[in-house]
Amino acid sequence: MGLLHCPLPCHLQEENQSFDTHTLQSGYSSSSSSSSLTSQQSLQSLPSLSQSQQFDLQNSVHSQCISTLKGHTSYVFSLVLCGKHLYSGSYNNEIRVWPRELTANHQNPIENKNIVAVSNGAVKSLVALGDKLFSAHQDNKIRVWKIHDNNENHPQRYQCIKTLPTMNDRFLRLFFTKNYVEVRRNKSCTWVHHVDTVSALALSGDGSHLYSASWDRTFKVWRTSDFKCLESVTKAHDDAINALTLSKDGYVYTGSADKTIKVWKINQGEKKHSLVATLQKHKSAVNALALSSDGSVLYSGACDRSIVVWEREADGAGNMVVVGALRGHSNAILCLAVVFDVLFSGSADKTIRVWKRSSVDKSYTCLAVLEGHMKPVKCLTATIDPNNSPGSDFRKRN
Repeated sequence: MGLLHCPLPCHLQEENQSFDTHTLQSGYSSSSSSSSLTSQQSLQSLPSLSQSQQFDLQNSVHSQCISTLKGHTSYVFSLVLCGKHLYSGSYNNEIRVWPRELTANHQNPIENKNIVAVSNGAVKSLVALGDKLFSAHQDNKIRVWKIHDNNENHPQRYQCIKTLPTMNDRFLRLFFTKNYVEVRRNKSCTWVHHVDTVSALALSGDGSHLYSASWDRTFKVWRTSDFKCLESVTKAHDDAINALTLSKDGYVYTGSADKTIKVWKINQGEKKHSLVATLQKHKSAVNALALSSDGSVLYSGACDRSIVVWEREADGAGNMVVVGALRGHSNAILCLAVVFDVLFSGSADKTIRVWKRSSVDKSYTCLAVLEGHMKPVKCLTATIDPNNSPGSDFRKRN
């Protein structure tokens, strides 16, 4: 079923839809102190970058639902593509695996045959690096899973090989007072620990470092070769950190419930991250961040129903300036994903919007409004269809 040429977006009931730039999404229906689903007033003070808040019929794209993946019995918080597979993490502590190449005749797995693992906390974020899968959890931990090939030497295909911080990290810092930080009144722990939900993960461009953000208001840096914690930026924000993204040239962006986005970088000759800038335009909690592939455009989504667009200044210092906002969602923005000049946004209004950026005047067109989810859309992942060129028609899968 595709998008019909009508004034309002089509209702797809139980189906999701897909593009040549593959987008996979999931629902979410639970609020938290750090990522409220409550809609707040849109940022009317910022100029609108889209020609219309409504679905653009003239420039619409055809979409078709390839598959609906069923199996999770609780809210899905995270998605990541890795090789030939899609991994999903849910509120009830499960990580599941699905085939990446889906067809209209795809059959959902029987019972629980596709469960990778059941951990001790809701799976809030997933990233993949080679044969390793990193998962962030509500129990304040990060887990590292080894993906084995199917052979007799490894009957268990997925194996948890580390829990971060590692035992070695914890032990080495246990006996020195300088390694302790106060986490709440009359309570302290070593700085390698997250003491609240780990909300976001991101990998550096070369895969050598893993970044984690938490509702404990810190972000940490881990070396992926031995999983050692190298740095913890304490009190990075005044409230929980909900979102994290990295640029290829070393800038770190964190979005928080304190309504701000902060930009960080390791300056030349230094070993620790320093604050470069604080971006303030949102009037409510920042829930999602996404960067263009070249790092020149930053998108931020919040409970104010607006996607704020920031562009990097040409001064080489990494400073971002706001250029406007994308409007159309009727509730909080919960997730964002970018592929080339196409932006996908998921919202508590249960829809996904597809935006295309013009290379001529940098305006935006809403190509599609996708409906079908019965709960808020909490996460998205997107990639280019290897069977089609970046400029070809869209086709979307989940």
